[in-house]
Amino acid sequence: MLRGKRGTSQSKTNVNLLMLSLMNKRKKPYFHNNWRELKNAPSEFFESIEYDEFMSWKVSGWELPSSCYCIIRVSDLETKHVKEHVFKNHSAAQRMVEKLLGTTGIEFTVVDPYSVKRLIPDEDYEYEDF
Repeated sequence: MLRGKRGTSQSKTNVNLLMLSLMNKRKKPYFHNNWRELKNAPSEFFESIEYDEFMSWKVSGWELPSSCYCIIRVSDLETKHVKEHVFKNHSAAQRMVEKLLGTTGIEFTVVDPYSVKRLIPDEDYEYEDF
């Protein structure tokens, strides 16, 4: 590598080339999205199912990985900002639920392998230990 004096255009060029090579390495590959082929495909290509079967398959058919105890999704009612927390053990999830129950202006959903529960904390209600 050629070394130039500090402040010369040659050293700036070397830095710029280094930055460009680093940026190019971090770029994710393009994922080809073939939505037009799906949109233009005839309806006979897709198997039709009943509404109840679809709801039980897509809505009630969630699966959590075995390494995940539960997922808590917190929504700020004012800003509509959503944040998701994933927990591996019961005690950490319980601490988060206790913290969220003391917070107003939010709603949160707890998903575990067996159920989905939506909770909206109420400042007038006294919560017992879960």
